[in-house]
Amino acid sequence: MSQEIDKLVLQQKAYFNTDATYPYDFRLAQLYQLKDAMLKYTPSLVEALNKDLGRPEFEAYFELAMCFHEVNGAIKNLKKWMKPKKIKTDVLAQPGKSRIEYCPVGQVLIMVPYNYPAALTIQPLVGAIAAGNTAIIKASSVTPATSSLLDKMLNDAFDAQYICSLQGSTEVTNVLLEQKFDHIFFTGSPNVGRIVMAAAAKHLTPVTLELGGKSPTIVNRDCNLEQAVKRIVSGRFLNAGQTCIAPDHVYVHQDIKEQFLAKIKAVVTEFYSENPIQSKDFGRIINDRHFNRVSALIPQDRVVVGGQIDASQKFIAPTVVKDVTFDDDIMQEEIFGPVLPVMTFTDIDDVRQQIAKLPEHPLAMYIFTKDKAFEQELVRKVRCGGVNVNSTLMHVANSHMAFGGFGESGMGAYHGQHSFELFSHAKGVVKSATWLDIPLRYAPYTGKVKWLKKLIK
Repeated sequence: MSQEIDKLVLQQKAYFNTDATYPYDFRLAQLYQLKDAMLKYTPSLVEALNKDLGRPEFEAYFELAMCFHEVNGAIKNLKKWMKPKKIKTDVLAQPGKSRIEYCPVGQVLIMVPYNYPAALTIQPLVGAIAAGNTAIIKASSVTPATSSLLDKMLNDAFDAQYICSLQGSTEVTNVLLEQKFDHIFFTGSPNVGRIVMAAAAKHLTPVTLELGGKSPTIVNRDCNLEQAVKRIVSGRFLNAGQTCIAPDHVYVHQDIKEQFLAKIKAVVTEFYSENPIQSKDFGRIINDRHFNRVSALIPQDRVVVGGQIDASQKFIAPTVVKDVTFDDDIMQEEIFGPVLPVMTFTDIDDVRQQIAKLPEHPLAMYIFTKDKAFEQELVRKVRCGGVNVNSTLMHVANSHMAFGGFGESGMGAYHGQHSFELFSHAKGVVKSATWLDIPLRYAPYTGKVKWLKKLIK
């Protein structure tokens, strides 16, 4: 395997150096090729996602719709993105003109997680193609049906010297991380993110890390409570809670705590029935290891709704637990499963102090309030990747906005034009005029310092 990967990496580098990936027409054709492949494989991908994750049909199509939105946006806007950007030229560089040229970085490694294997393959790949790069995709080993299908889809659509998908376990990943890429894009846990970053550091390779964390949800007493609960339940239990930006826990104002708990119990039952194991709208945990980990986090004596588990199906019911404290195991790590702890707060200073106790900066924060001052205080002063006010998850669906983490929840951002820029080198170019040659810049400098002093003020 090591020799095969060495050969593949060298082949892609050689192909990139032919400049074949640079022209607009080539990039556009490859984006259309990707879209055609996606259209062909969509029904099969829906089935594969259900097989791997118990993904309901609606959720599978939602994931794929985000992929099509990304590729369609790149097709529509690629020419504009590639166009050099004119910028001002300071007096010290005059006479001349300045611009930014967006050039491909080269060879990209995209490392895919298990929770959204289609979207987190295709979305960064769209950016890599649009920016004119070659790419190797390392598929997740724990979603065999989806990974095998994506592997076939990409390897049928593209020549391996340009785009290649690889399957395999940790051994393949380790061999890939020994290679010198021009950019590594990783989505996964902070612990593995540290391993990726350490490996990249050996080659001074830039990295984008899309990680996770305990994303807080703040429910103020002035919010539209019924709407807030529905949107929290929808965001928390999508994909059985295996979403990096899912609401990880809730701080509800103490004045509406009981109302909130009663409402969320009713909504969970409404969405997934009193016997959620039979619901066609609720997925499963990816494997036994994660099932055991999440199950162990549930304090059964404080369950408001849910709590049922079935190891044979890797099923954990949509579960809400109350009276949680920072001493509980469930508050020590990102849950990444269908369990929602509920805590309370008294005022904005209290909730900010509680969020500050989290083990890392969150990837997302959700605020439910009608109070603009309350909203702005949290938006400006809580350090996190992104914010959604009065809903959950919707910021990730806006391709006009950069998506990424902060601190331990990640570095770098992508989606839409931001993906193109992520996988491009913004090369600054100054074109100096030849019609005028200013003697001031040349030695000898006698009598010339006074002119520079005029610029120091």
